[in-house]
Amino acid sequence: MKKKLILLVAALVLALLVPAAVMAQSPGGLAYTSGVQVVNLDSTTASIGLTYYNQDGSVATTFPDTIAGNGSKTYFPIQADVGFNGSLVISSNKPITAIANTVTTDFKYGAATTSFSAGATTVNLPLIMCNNSGFNTWFNVQNTHPTENANITINYAPGVSGVGGSENASIPPGAAKTFNQATGSSTKNCSTLGPTFIGSASVTSNHPVVATVMQLNTTSFATLLGYNGFISAGSTSVVVPLVMAQNSGFFSGIQIQNVDGSSTDVTIVYAPNQVANGFQPANETCNGLGAGDSCTLIQAGGQWTQTYIGSATITGSQNLVATVNQISLGNPNAGPYGTSYEGFNPATATSNIATPLIMSNNSGYFTGIQVMNVGGGACASVTIDYGPNSGGPFNPVNEVFSLGAGESHSVLQTGSPPGNGGANTWGANKYIGSAQISAPGCSIVATVNELAIKKGDNFFTYIGYNH
Repeated sequence: MKKKLILLVAALVLALLVPAAVMAQSPGGLAYTSGVQVVNLDSTTASIGLTYYNQDGSVATTFPDTIAGNGSKTYFPIQADVGFNGSLVISSNKPITAIANTVTTDFKYGAATTSFSAGATTVNLPLIMCNNSGFNTWFNVQNTHPTENANITINYAPGVSGVGGSENASIPPGAAKTFNQATGSSTKNCSTLGPTFIGSASVTSNHPVVATVMQLNTTSFATLLGYNGFISAGSTSVVVPLVMAQNSGFFSGIQIQNVDGSSTDVTIVYAPNQVANGFQPANETCNGLGAGDSCTLIQAGGQWTQTYIGSATITGSQNLVATVNQISLGNPNAGPYGTSYEGFNPATATSNIATPLIMSNNSGYFTGIQVMNVGGGACASVTIDYGPNSGGPFNPVNEVFSLGAGESHSVLQTGSPPGNGGANTWGANKYIGSAQISAPGCSIVATVNELAIKKGDNFFTYIGYNH
């Protein structure tokens, strides 16, 4: 039986676009390209097919390939021609998962998002912005139906500022359409939502769809942050594995959306601090969060005067979804940095997680894996098993650690133990591969940060695939 994954891919160059389409199809006036990493979750060889769809629904190109058992492959640049702007469907005869790294062609901006295995007729987008201190969002909505158009409605709900609005579109099978909130675009933007809009949106459709959101700032804080729209109905408990404050200049911000029909009070409980400095943040709340509304909690200022690295659990009486932004203003030699990831419904956690892209010393990039125990009891043994290295002969040993209930642990693929939280001395060893995380009898979730310490937004985050 064939399995399919869905990715929204942007790979466009301004010189090949007509001027009237520049704002609608090249947000921020930037040129984008994409890389895709696919991992085979089976022990035997997977036969895969990559199909690239233009925004009008036509097939741009197809590419068949194989991936060795428990192996991974990187497609960068992607197989579509220069100027492509659309979506990707990956089919396979074995279980697979994938991530897409979206970067500008000058490599000054970057964001990572994960693949979808299915769509939904309602997709929630917790953070949508225009003219928010330089930030504007744009998002792609893809039709997952194989033969019929998806007729969609997008409803915008203001949070901190702005006014509501809606727009409609029809999207061909397999195709994606771009919606850009920047003033002057051909889709809904601050000319009617603003002059400043900070809120959320929901997409409803007659056929299942998926969506990916990019948060773009082209001013002095030049960053690109990506997250996937939520295709589930949400949950009354949401876990976020990595929350930071005063962490070598990095801090986080949590965006919470009430996707149910009634108002709710929301409580955020922070897990024990991984840093032994005596600081433990107090719980925080969003009271009276209305149906469809969102709220923002930033881990900077206020109580956040000391270093914190940990996780958090968000609860309410209504179904919620949440995203986490990770930010650093950088310095003259590095950054600025910005990235985003999606919170988890703890009921979907498993004892096994696949992470498609893990790196060390890869053109300056390394990764950091954050694992959280979302179960009610202690987890005696968590193992990170690194896959084959396509970058050289170095073979990292397994990482093994324990986690208390609600706790998280970071392992960096750089430096030496104990400072990197792991067992490997990475030194100058190059590693490009994937990893499987296992915790028998436990429920775990994970995020992966990709980072290069150099000028530009060389910071990406994706969530591990529970299976």
